[in-house]
Amino acid sequence: MPTNILYYVHDPMCSWCWAYRPTLANLRQQLAPLPVRFAQLLGGLAPDSNAPMPAAMQAKLQHIWRTLEQQVGTPFNYDFWHQCAPRRSTYPACRAVLAAQAQGQEDAMIEAIQRAYYLRAMNPADDTTLIQLAKELGLNATLFSQTLSSPATQARLLQQVSFARRLPIAGFPSLVLTQGAQNHAIPLDYHNAAPSLAAIAQYL
Repeated sequence: MPTNILYYVHDPMCSWCWAYRPTLANLRQQLAPLPVRFAQLLGGLAPDSNAPMPAAMQAKLQHIWRTLEQQVGTPFNYDFWHQCAPRRSTYPACRAVLAAQAQGQEDAMIEAIQRAYYLRAMNPADDTTLIQLAKELGLNATLFSQTLSSPATQARLLQQVSFARRLPIAGFPSLVLTQGAQNHAIPLDYHNAAPSLAAIAQYL
């Protein structure tokens, strides 16, 4: 019998993933009694870059924030755009998730990055921000910093990104149910976990 794995493909700096967070929590809770393992997969939205984010991209992202506020009710703090130096670079935050995972705090780091970015006007593209978050979570900051910059961590990230791109996804966030060699795209609703659960149940 094939092993059932539900992959949640995400990026900690993806605003749509932040908007989906409450529904994801509900989905994970309701998955508990089902014969399926939940696994998070980093999709890697934007590679490392020190270049300032172009004004057009900043405007586009702020428009997405406003759309999510109106359609989903997701909170955002627009002070980020005035207090930080935005860069289109999410790989550092992705590596931070892996570094925290090594200390058993993957979920906590994902939430900390999202809250730092969207509510606290902090820039998770900066290693200094990520190390501060690790300290706030009570992680071993020295070990976290070493893991964050480790070539092995970068290699793990690239492996996850490559795997995610081979799955039937249409952006972030995405849900994919894997059964042996079969990969099934699972519909995703930002307001309700029921459609996803119904689709998963059909395949199970």
